[in-house]
Amino acid sequence: MDATDELILDLLRVDGRASYGRIGGEVGLSASAVKRRVDRLVATGVIESFSVRTGAAHRPDRIEAYVEIYCSGTVSPQVLRELLEQVPEVQNASTISGQADAIVHMVAPTIARLEAAIERIREAPNVDHTVSAIVLTPVLRRD
Repeated sequence: MDATDELILDLLRVDGRASYGRIGGEVGLSASAVKRRVDRLVATGVIESFSVRTGAAHRPDRIEAYVEIYCSGTVSPQVLRELLEQVPEVQNASTISGQADAIVHMVAPTIARLEAAIERIREAPNVDHTVSAIVLTPVLRRD
């Protein structure tokens, strides 16, 4: 990956729908050369996916929560990952410093589904308890 690839990535982060021609004009390449570079970035895993994010007004059936996980004993990040991969409502998960062992961002279409997903996590043999916070109003979102 070179400086031109980095610039292409920066431009795609700002506008994922930018045409290859427009990007090429910014970086001094033809549209076909930009496409080849983007294809290579995808093939090598530098670009993992393309996505569309919609505003909350377009997702009325979306309940979000942040759930702190407290484990009994020492639990490796890999063990946590294996547990959380089995819960489709888990969007992101990280080990953290502080009293909790991990924090999880969850999304479900209903409170009942969210509650069931949290219960699946609580039932894991190495989870002592959880503390949940339901998102009321997203104030700022950045990647």
